[in-house]
Amino acid sequence: MTDWAAWKLGRGRVLAGVAVVTALLLSFHGAVPNGVGGLGSLLETFLPWLGVVVVVLLVLALVRRSALALLALLLPVAAWTHLFGGLLLPAPEPGPGDLVVVQHNVSDENTDPAGTARALARAEPDLVALEELVPPALEVYAKTLAPDYPYHAVRGTVGLWSKYPLTGSRPLDIKPQGIEEVWERGLRSVAHTPRGEVAVHVAHLPSVRVRASGLASSRRDESAGLLGDALAAEELRKVVLLGDLNGTVDDRALRPLTDALNVPERGLALSFPAGFPLARIDQVMARAGTVGVVRTLPATGSDHLPVVARVVWD
Repeated sequence: MTDWAAWKLGRGRVLAGVAVVTALLLSFHGAVPNGVGGLGSLLETFLPWLGVVVVVLLVLALVRRSALALLALLLPVAAWTHLFGGLLLPAPEPGPGDLVVVQHNVSDENTDPAGTARALARAEPDLVALEELVPPALEVYAKTLAPDYPYHAVRGTVGLWSKYPLTGSRPLDIKPQGIEEVWERGLRSVAHTPRGEVAVHVAHLPSVRVRASGLASSRRDESAGLLGDALAAEELRKVVLLGDLNGTVDDRALRPLTDALNVPERGLALSFPAGFPLARIDQVMARAGTVGVVRTLPATGSDHLPVVARVVWD
């Protein structure tokens, strides 16, 4: 080996080190502790964005002409591809028996509820789940959606509109301790679809806050556990969960849900914030079915983007 080749290979040790650390974070994010500032959940919320770090490292490695850094980059590239590459593959062709659903936090500050409702209906879903429903906007949503969705159920600030009859609608008790005011943000109903009865759970988990001390998510985490208990007690085989869960499917705090339900197999569909989406916290999950593809719809008057998905039953 010539001195020139050795010099080339020896450059970029710092870049190579950062690449290895990035690969470790991707591969072993579950080992990052959550006890201090919720660091584990914070990392998992933005885990796909480590791909941007890989791209930056690639550019720097090329600028530095570092063979060592380029070789090290194979590790995070492989880890990111393993975790998220499948989401970027082409979606399967839709089938006639698929259940098309829309999930949208419409925002209690939305100044155009009628326009929002019309935009959601244009996607022609079978079910529409909405959160942050407040009067008088609630009446506008109900009136605008009624022609295409004659069946609906509302409990507190969450609601479900359906092309198919709904029965057994009732609130879900997912209220964490310490909240004294009226707080109804969970709903369970049964949709009588051509493929049989489907238990539809609609939920809006408490918000999280990113502070200097880390991620404040204790109420969200507690509410996720309560929702997981409700899903475990669900007697119907077919289940769909729609909601603003204020967490990504990679966040360990949602394991009571992701361990019991199937998450989308295709599509990143980052939904929040609408102006520059950083994470998909609006979720569609299913039991006894596959969420084949998830995608976002154009922005409405909300700070969230609507999410549309197809559920393929087993």
